[in-house]
Amino acid sequence: MSMSHILSVDAMGGDNAPDVVVDGLSLFLRERSGVSVLLHGDEAKLKPLIGARPALKGRCEIAHTDRYVSSEMKPSQALRRGKGTSMWNAVEAVKTGAASASVSAGNTGALMAISMLILRKMDGVHRPAMTAMWPTMKGRTAVLDVGANIEADASQLMTFAIMGEAYARAVLNKKRPSVALLNIGSEDTKGHDELRGAHERLLSDMIDIDYVGFVEGDDISGGIVDVVVTDGFTGNVALKAGEGVARLVASYVREALTSSTMSKVGAVLASSGLKALRERLNPSNVNGGVLLGLNGVSVKSHGGTDAQGFATACALAMDLAASSYMDEIAENLKRTGTTQVAVD
Repeated sequence: MSMSHILSVDAMGGDNAPDVVVDGLSLFLRERSGVSVLLHGDEAKLKPLIGARPALKGRCEIAHTDRYVSSEMKPSQALRRGKGTSMWNAVEAVKTGAASASVSAGNTGALMAISMLILRKMDGVHRPAMTAMWPTMKGRTAVLDVGANIEADASQLMTFAIMGEAYARAVLNKKRPSVALLNIGSEDTKGHDELRGAHERLLSDMIDIDYVGFVEGDDISGGIVDVVVTDGFTGNVALKAGEGVARLVASYVREALTSSTMSKVGAVLASSGLKALRERLNPSNVNGGVLLGLNGVSVKSHGGTDAQGFATACALAMDLAASSYMDEIAENLKRTGTTQVAVD
């Protein structure tokens, strides 16, 4: 089988590993012919799980290790003691060429640190950025950074915009995704110096992207643009706030539909519409954060995801591996001259 169709997976990462991981892979492989999986973890636990799922037969190879990165392990500890763990080995398979992408639902900080150490940053990328897909009224929007960097200067924000644009083209299948900076207002005078500096640089002709200016927080879910760029502190707060609102709305809907006999009857009559609403609110359909700016694809699945969510993360990883997004990022970084000043 072609090397480009092998997915490397950390089987032991996540709240409900390895069961949910294996269930997710079963769902993923049913939809993807020509893909095989290199599964890193405890063979004694994985072998019976794989044997019980026909979709994995002949398409899943176990790379045994009984070591794994715990959810409590700090990034610095993961770098010192992570070698040989299921997470480390999953990422290293991408570095060696044994696989084209890796997925883990394990410790986020540890995965970022290990991925950066093993895969290294692309030329011109000072700081990688964690990217998430945000459900909107028009589809989906890529938001970055959502937690990899607390702060970002003008140059880093410009790099995030370049990376996010290439990522959105690969994932959203748009020829020319629109890009904006997240700000407290749309006027050119709003925001701090670094934001305004990035705004001026993105308006220049040296970067070949569709930059539209500033957007505000409520514009994200409106789907005003395809890519929203911000620093990791702001992005993470926005992401967690958005997830909380989604849970609140879902709770209100459940409460309203079960508050009386008439409400329950109405819920039965509107069941098809409610099913569609539940599907749109399901976080499993947008699961998977990508650490952009590295020399390889490393996807972070939510630790508490279900099987469908893990399958979604696997699909994202393989779609990125099959795209040319890294080449596109490199080309635009060359235009800016940042490849000459990158700091490792």
